[in-house]
Amino acid sequence: MRYMLQFREVAEEWGKHKDPSQHEAYFGAWGAFIGEIAQSGVMVSGEGLLSPETATTLRIENGTRQVSEGPFADTKEALGGYLIIDVPDLDAALDWAAKAPCVAVGSVEVRPVLPSSDA
Repeated sequence: MRYMLQFREVAEEWGKHKDPSQHEAYFGAWGAFIGEIAQSGVMVSGEGLLSPETATTLRIENGTRQVSEGPFADTKEALGGYLIIDVPDLDAALDWAAKAPCVAVGSVEVRPVLPSSDA
């Protein structure tokens, strides 16, 4: 079954990749995690995202576009990236999510992917 792991980080974590003294450790932890999951053969796809302040949010209100700069909600955690994995069950997906570097200071949302209409 395919699951999406959505990695959410707090602002302090986002700042680490900009701080020269923390840059290597931050990306080293993510590189190790992604390398492990890729080598396991369960990774289908995934991408990291630029910081939340680069987001643009669109809503349609009364037929009119409402465009605003920034993420859709003012929260303490922001979506930093995602992976699609193909594993036997939710327990296996949770095991992978537990290894994500952000899980101790942010969160990982694990969500089943809709089955394709070809299945």
